[in-house]
Amino acid sequence: MKKTLICGALLVFVQQMNLVQAQDWKPVEGKIMTEWTEKVTPENAHQEYPRPQMTRDNWVNLNGLWDYAIQAKGAAAPSNFEGEILVPFAVESALSGVGKTVGKDQELWYNTEFASPKKSIKDHVILHFGASDWETEVFVNGVSVGIHRGGYDPFEFDITSALKSGKSQVLQVRVWDPSDDGPQPRGKQVNNPSGIWYTPVTGIWQTVWMETVPSSYIAGIRNASDLESKQILVTPQVTAAQAGQQVKVSAWKDGNMLAEQTIDPNGTAKLTIANAEFWEPGNPVLYDLKVELISGKKVLDEVGSYAAIREIKMAPDAEGIQRMMLNGKFLFQYGPLDQGWWPDGLYTAPSEEALVFDIQKTQDMGFNMIRKHVKVEPARWYYACDKMGMLVWQDMPSGDMGNGWEMKVGVLGSQTDRARTPESEAIYRTEWKEIMDDFYSFPSIVVWVPFNEAWGQFKTKEITEWTENHDPSRLVNSASGGNFEMEGTKITGDIIDLHNYPDAKMPDPGIFGKENIIVLGEFGGLGLPVDGHVWQQKDNWGYQSFKNEEELLNRYAGLMKRLEELISDGLSAAVYTQTTDVEVETNGLMTYDRKVIKMKAAQLKPLHDKLYQVSVK
Repeated sequence: MKKTLICGALLVFVQQMNLVQAQDWKPVEGKIMTEWTEKVTPENAHQEYPRPQMTRDNWVNLNGLWDYAIQAKGAAAPSNFEGEILVPFAVESALSGVGKTVGKDQELWYNTEFASPKKSIKDHVILHFGASDWETEVFVNGVSVGIHRGGYDPFEFDITSALKSGKSQVLQVRVWDPSDDGPQPRGKQVNNPSGIWYTPVTGIWQTVWMETVPSSYIAGIRNASDLESKQILVTPQVTAAQAGQQVKVSAWKDGNMLAEQTIDPNGTAKLTIANAEFWEPGNPVLYDLKVELISGKKVLDEVGSYAAIREIKMAPDAEGIQRMMLNGKFLFQYGPLDQGWWPDGLYTAPSEEALVFDIQKTQDMGFNMIRKHVKVEPARWYYACDKMGMLVWQDMPSGDMGNGWEMKVGVLGSQTDRARTPESEAIYRTEWKEIMDDFYSFPSIVVWVPFNEAWGQFKTKEITEWTENHDPSRLVNSASGGNFEMEGTKITGDIIDLHNYPDAKMPDPGIFGKENIIVLGEFGGLGLPVDGHVWQQKDNWGYQSFKNEEELLNRYAGLMKRLEELISDGLSAAVYTQTTDVEVETNGLMTYDRKVIKMKAAQLKPLHDKLYQVSVK
């Protein structure tokens, strides 16, 4: 009886201490915040299942308050910590509760404990990280279980052998991120932010989670489709597959099974969908998938997924101008340049609601596409685009800058490629391949963009062709904004992409449109700083600034009228800069804190609807 009372009192004490710690956490003050900031708590920080393309019931979310320390690079694991950090928010962000910079000469250490997972003797425990920037080493009970280098791709480690007996396990993480002092992909992060360059993001910035799996288990799924045969193609990846095991794949809609096939673990299921509907904006039809690893009649492992049937291709119109074709039809693609930054969370949206908000507002405004600019989002962002019918162009995050730049005839960027070191090239290739592989199954992604404006651009022809060969199911925009490799009038890749501020222009279709799709990859940049909703009170920046919303809308309407003319002449897509203000940039359709929408959806949607109705021969 006395022992029970002591244990009960101890449990209450621990719960009270956790509550006190949670109450001590608060966002770092001093900058503007979104409306979701005040809703964030250590208990509710991104609790959604982080991998919608491959779901399991048996998982544990490890987000919350962890210990942290910043110390010299190469020092031993710390025994004392400086305070607590809210995972998954980067240490520089307000929502981390820390708001400190790290830099190339220091490392960020994390420390936490988690309850020992329930498992059989043959089960394995997999520890997952949505993303951590940049070099991440993971220790479980003092044992290094692996090192990952890459700031944008998910990774995992099998930690089974490092677990010990007892009720809890110790998890420590070491992160080193040199930001723009290193050659790695880092997007717009710099140590000294200004203009179009922003605050560094160091450490864990997406969900950390854990799952228990059997000794043979489904480790991955690659979903594709074939429009002509109306088939969904599912290729599973099975770890430690044994003789006699098979994989059963079934497709479902509204609770009804539409097709089923059993294959070998290294095979591809081809599910023919009767009366199939194609995925597209306005009709984003998704089919649920069930993937089971079986031995005889016994189900060893099971995951849920989904897929769509859709096709993106290049084909000429009646005038011989190459067009961007979705499911065999021309659809003008128009969307904003979306940087994916937040004043409170930097790379990390404050919540799932906030993450979806930007997509929903973009859709409400009448856009049908988003160009995700030199950043990769959590898988749930693409899941939302899949469900909502939003097309996505996905950039590779830039890095290893240093190129010169000059313009040729006002149309094409011309310069020599960057001379990267073997280490830099290997880092780029590894992460770009991982990004393409990890996000391959999201039907919303229709274009890969390996380079932007010659930022760290190298071996353009080779990298573009490698990208095309690695994923022939999508279009490739080799160099958004310039530095094209040409053979005659043919540019490497599928697309010729011009950047022009502020006016809408395009390359001559008579010269360039016979071999490549013509797009306006960036334009606009119309600025309107809104007092009380800016990152800093002075020295804000825009390509062209206006005094009020009326002036801004009138100028924008003129741009849309010009776009209509260009579509008729051969333009297939355009990207307006940009979704929101970001730090000192004030070119957004919305303010950085998302509290002011500068041009209302009711004003923009009629302008955009006309773009999709332009007659093309």
